[in-house]
Amino acid sequence: MNTNESEHVSTSPEDTQENGGNASSSGSLQQISTLREQDRWLPINNVARLMKNTLPPSAKVSKDAKECMQECVSELISFVTSEASDRCAADKRKTINGEDILISLHALGFENYAEVLKIYLAKYRQQQALKNQLMYEQDDEEVP
Repeated sequence: MNTNESEHVSTSPEDTQENGGNASSSGSLQQISTLREQDRWLPINNVARLMKNTLPPSAKVSKDAKECMQECVSELISFVTSEASDRCAADKRKTINGEDILISLHALGFENYAEVLKIYLAKYRQQQALKNQLMYEQDDEEVP
């Protein structure tokens, strides 16, 4: 296997049903798909842009620093999302929402980030409500 690839083992729904829900039975077929790093990580240009926006204009960021940050933030997002997904599965839901992310951040020990994101989420929802209200008012004005 190439060093830029990682293994991801998945089973098809048919395998699970045929083996009474036990996908690891000796008779089950497992599909191994490979994910390239580029498929798992955020685009490096986006990461670099975020890094540059927080630094003084004269600052430069090395390629190694960009790649390190790319891997770190991608892993963090995967880590938090996985925790939120587990929470949703336990609640028999399919959609991860903002509260799931906040609860996951707390559960994983990122309380400081959770508090900041809680404020951001409230402001975002407020902006969305205003936007929806304006659109609704515009629709009302167009109707004779």
